[in-house]
Amino acid sequence: MQRAAARALRGARSPQVLIPSGLSGPGLSGPGLSGPGLSGPGLSRPGLSGPTRTLSTRSPLVRARSATAGTPPLGLLYERHGEAAAVVQLKDLEVPKLGDCDVHVKMLAAPINPADINMIQGTYPVLSLLPAVGGNEGVGEVLEVGHRVTALKPGDWVIPANAGLGTWRTWGVFPEEMLLKVPSDIPVLCAATLSVNPCTAFRLLADFETLVPGDSVIQNAANSGVGQAVIQIARASGIKTINVVRDRPDLPKLVERLMALGADHIITEEMLRKPEMKDIFKSIPRPRLALNCVGGKSTTEMLRHLQPKGTMVTYGGMAKQPVMVPVSAFIFRDMRLRGFWMTQWRKDHAQGMGTATNPTQHHPHSHSWSHLCLSQ
Repeated sequence: MQRAAARALRGARSPQVLIPSGLSGPGLSGPGLSGPGLSGPGLSRPGLSGPTRTLSTRSPLVRARSATAGTPPLGLLYERHGEAAAVVQLKDLEVPKLGDCDVHVKMLAAPINPADINMIQGTYPVLSLLPAVGGNEGVGEVLEVGHRVTALKPGDWVIPANAGLGTWRTWGVFPEEMLLKVPSDIPVLCAATLSVNPCTAFRLLADFETLVPGDSVIQNAANSGVGQAVIQIARASGIKTINVVRDRPDLPKLVERLMALGADHIITEEMLRKPEMKDIFKSIPRPRLALNCVGGKSTTEMLRHLQPKGTMVTYGGMAKQPVMVPVSAFIFRDMRLRGFWMTQWRKDHAQGMGTATNPTQHHPHSHSWSHLCLSQ
C-alpha cells in the first residue's frame, strides 16, 4: 500500500484549500483570511475581512533577502484562547535572527484545518504556548540557511516536522530539525496539506484491517481532505470505496469531482438509510472497514453496512454528536470500534523513526517527509 500511496500522491489533485491571502506586503490590501470559525462579520480587523481567494503561491510574499533585514514578518497571532474571530489578530512579528542551525523560510501556502481552530479555542489536546501564531500545516521555500545547516539549501521546499510551528505567517526562521524537505514537483497545495490528511488516510487504510484488492471501505465526510486522500490511495490499491456525503444543491458537481478522484460509489446521508443500499453490494463485497469523521446518526447507519467482525475507526467528530452503536452490533456481529489521532501515532512511532522522545526533534538529514506516515 506504500507504493500505492506514493503513486496517489504523485498524481493527486490539488485539494480545495483555504489559505491566508492578502499578505503580500505592507498595508495588507486585498482579501483576508477565511475558513471554519474565521469568516463572517466578526473579523473586522484590518486585513482580515473580505472575500476568500486562493493565494498566488508563485508571487513573492517577502521582499527581504536576509532574515535580519527588510520588512518584518506578518502573522496571524492570538494571545489568549477563544473564538478565532475574537482573538486572532494580524500583527507584525518580531524580526528573528538567523542562527547557525536555523533556516529562513518564506511561506508559500498554509491551510486552515479544524484542529487549528480548536487550538485557538483552547480545546485541542495539544496547545502552543501563548502568544502563538496559528497554523500547523503549510509549505515554504527556503531563502537562507545558517552555516551549520547541512540538509537544506535555498530553493528547497519544506513543511513542519510536527504540529505547532505557526504557519500562518509571511516568513519565519526555524531550527533545521523542525523542518522536513519535500519534493518541489508536486502541486503546492498538495505539499501544504501533506502532513495531516494524506498521512491520516494512509494509516486508516493500513493499520486496522488487512485489505486486499477487491475489498471495499465505507467512509463519511468523503469530500473532506482525508476523504479525498482515502479515495485516491484506495483506488491506487485496488480497493473499492463507498463514499457518504451530505446532500446539497451542487451535489452533481461534487459527485463528478469525487468520481474523477477515483470514487466507486457516492451516496448521501439520506441514501445511507434506504433499502436500496443493498444494490451496491451486488457488485462489491460489504466493507470490513468504516471510517468515521462525523458521529451521530451517520455513524450508526454506516455501521449497519459493515461485515460481521468489521471495524469502524473514528478520527473526527464534525457533527459534535456522540458515536451511537446498538448493543446488538457488539453481541451478534462482534463489531470493533477504534480511534485514531495522527499526532499520537507520530509520538508512538517516534523511536522507530529515529527521533528523540520529543516528536518535534525530527531531523531532515536522516529522515524524509515520507517518515511522517510510512514508518512501520
